[in-house]
Amino acid sequence: MKTIVVRYQAKPDRADENQRLIEKVFEDLEKQQPEGFTYKVFRLDDGVSFIHVVIEHDVENPSSLQDVAAFQAFVADIGDRCDVPPVATSATIVGGYR
Repeated sequence: MKTIVVRYQAKPDRADENQRLIEKVFEDLEKQQPEGFTYKVFRLDDGVSFIHVVIEHDVENPSSLQDVAAFQAFVADIGDRCDVPPVATSATIVGGYR
């Protein structure tokens, strides 16, 4: 299983817009029901920091988050919405519950 964690800070005046774009991604995911990955997004208490976690599952012919139209729209101008640009790092799952 491959896990990617992405963290960034949106500009204060664009953080709500950023969240709306993320919500559209989840609307598309609900409609399409792609297989092969888990996707979670967290908005931290400071209101501008976001953390995205993608866990790719070991399945045959997995779908890709990159193929979701709303995700493509979300990442299209992410740099313009950020004070601190996205940094992606690989992570290893040590444990989990539900």
